[in-house]
Amino acid sequence: MTASGPAPDPDPGSAPADSEQSDSPAVDSPAGESSAVPVPVPVAGADELSVRERALLALERRSWAGPGAKERAIREELGMSPVRYFQLLNALIEDERALRVDPVTVNRLRRVRDARRGRR
Repeated sequence: MTASGPAPDPDPGSAPADSEQSDSPAVDSPAGESSAVPVPVPVAGADELSVRERALLALERRSWAGPGAKERAIREELGMSPVRYFQLLNALIEDERALRVDPVTVNRLRRVRDARRGRR
């Protein structure tokens, strides 16, 4: 008899007990113990914007009739305060992924931001 390798797994759907593969990476704690930490799985790929980020850019592309119309749309369509919206938007316009997805809007927002900074 010749041994051609390890014996086949009787249940191919289950992982061996000593397997080092896991859904969550192991993180060493200060005491040297290992614990599993859940990692959020992105909806989009690593190089794609999330649904919320795309919604921010889509809202920003629109033109607004009056001074309160945009703030009302932010609250109704995105379910967030205008302050939070602008915080997220300012972070988003620094993201190169956003520039690839919507270069016209991102560059316009960067120009407006830079002009405001120049007036301060």
